[in-house]
Amino acid sequence: MEKRRLGKTDLEIPVVGFGASSLGQEFRMVTLEEAMQSVRVAMDLGMNFIDTSPFYGRGMSEVLLGIALRDVRREDYTLCTKLGRYDLNHFDFSAKRVEESIDVSLHRLGVSHLDIILAHDIEFVEMQQVVEETIPAMVKARDQGKVRYIGFSGYPMKIFPFVLDQVPVDVILSYNQYTLQNTRLADLIPYFREKGVGIMNAGPFAARLLTNAILPEWHKEPAEVKATCRKAAEYCASKGVDIAKLALQYSVFSNTEISTTITGSANPANIRKWAQWVSEPVEEELINEVLQILEPVKNLGHTEGLAKNN
Repeated sequence: MEKRRLGKTDLEIPVVGFGASSLGQEFRMVTLEEAMQSVRVAMDLGMNFIDTSPFYGRGMSEVLLGIALRDVRREDYTLCTKLGRYDLNHFDFSAKRVEESIDVSLHRLGVSHLDIILAHDIEFVEMQQVVEETIPAMVKARDQGKVRYIGFSGYPMKIFPFVLDQVPVDVILSYNQYTLQNTRLADLIPYFREKGVGIMNAGPFAARLLTNAILPEWHKEPAEVKATCRKAAEYCASKGVDIAKLALQYSVFSNTEISTTITGSANPANIRKWAQWVSEPVEEELINEVLQILEPVKNLGHTEGLAKNN
C-alpha cells in the first residue's frame, strides 16, 4: 500500500490506517477470533498504522491489540493511542493522569514505546488546561522515550488553531471533516503546513453516512444531510457502485497533504474491500457527480463538546 510521510516526523505511514475502535465493541459484540483476524488481515494488506485509545471499549481495544501484535516485530507497525478520554463523560487531562495513562497503555499494548500519543477529544474540556498542563506532560513522556511524537484530536476545527497558536505539537487527528460531504479540514491544511504539523484524517464514511448501511440512532448529522447522503448512495447504486468506495477514494487521494485516512472494522471482509478499493483507479467522474448531489449540504455538520469550543 502507498505510504506518505507524516508531517516532519520520520514516520512513513500507509494512506489507509487501521482504526481499532471496533475491537473495543464500540458498535457491536466482537468475537476474539474476529478481533485477531482483523488485525492480521490489516497487517497483511499493508495497513500497519494502527490507531486506538483507552476510550475504545474502556481498555478492551488496547488489550486485544496487545495480544494480536504479540508476535509481530515492533518495527513492522506504527502505533498511535490516546489519553484524556476514558468514557462517554469521563475526561481527565491532568499531568498525573497523562503519566499514568501512557504507562497503562504501554502495558496493555505490550510495547516499550508508542509512536504517537494524542490528547483525545479535547473539545469536551477547558482547552487551556490541555495547553498548559496536558501537552507539557506529554512532552515529558516524549523526552523519557515513552512516546516518539505527540498531538491531539477532536472534531471542531476551532480546537486546532487554539492549541497550535500557543504550543507546538507534531501531529493532529481530525475525524469526519474530510469526506465527500464535508471538507472543512481542507481550510486548515495551509496552516498546518506552516506549523509543520502532520495531518491524519479519520472517518471517511462519516459514521456510515456515506455507506449503504442503516444509520445508527446516535448519528448527529442534520436530517437534510442524512437525506441528501442517502440520495447520493442510491445514485451510486444505480451506477453499480458502492458509495463507500467513492468516499474512501476521495478521502485518500484528493489531498495528498493528508498523510493517512483511518478507518476501522472488526470484519476482515471490510478491510480486504478497503485495500482493494484504494488499489483501483479513482472513479473521478462519478465522484464529481456525487459531489454535485451533495453540494446543497456541503460542510454542514454538528457540534461536539463545549459550545465555546465549536
